[in-house]
Amino acid sequence: MINLYSCNSCSGKYCASKISIFKGLDENQLKKITALIKRKSFEKGDVLFNIGDTSDKLYIINSGKLKVYTYNKEGKEQILYLLNEGDFIGDLSLLKSSKFNFASKALEKTNICMISKEDFDKIIKESPEITLKILEYAYDRIESLENMITTLTNKDIDSRIAELLLKLEKNNIIILSINREDMANYIGVTRETISRKLTSLSEENIIELVGNKKIIIKDKEYLQDLL
Repeated sequence: MINLYSCNSCSGKYCASKISIFKGLDENQLKKITALIKRKSFEKGDVLFNIGDTSDKLYIINSGKLKVYTYNKEGKEQILYLLNEGDFIGDLSLLKSSKFNFASKALEKTNICMISKEDFDKIIKESPEITLKILEYAYDRIESLENMITTLTNKDIDSRIAELLLKLEKNNIIILSINREDMANYIGVTRETISRKLTSLSEENIIELVGNKKIIIKDKEYLQDLL
């Protein structure tokens, strides 16, 4: 279910200040941007947009998590990005209207701030430096996709799993917002394979599985050597 939510739910004074393309703007500029923002709340499993939908908004994650995905030629889901608070999607559509060639779904309750292309054009006129920041962010995203393609085509399964665990960990702890199926879809393997490999790493005391939502990395060097 999708609901509108109040700006009072934001932990910061201006939600626009959370994302990189608006950093460096003064308070007056941030205030103008925040006034243009529309807000929606998405429950876990809600779809923000589908492949083929018109891409005419910037979606800012105020809180929560999203997955961005497409489908391979066999019809299997392939996760492209996992987005967290402060991340955004739809940035390139602000420079040129188009249609999404990927879809996005909430992994948990997620609050989204949205800016339409029409309103964003007004922002660009007053703060043209934002355009360069969008292009820089787009470059980073393209580089991330290139790295993913390299991983999926050139690395074995053990290396892919190690890379995923190291990407998700923070201080050797992983609090999972994705299930085993999503983990498998992110690195191009089956759910059975990811479950079997994680169990094997646990038995070897490389990681510790705490229920289905927490993983403790006990031998980080071992995982790094697999890359």
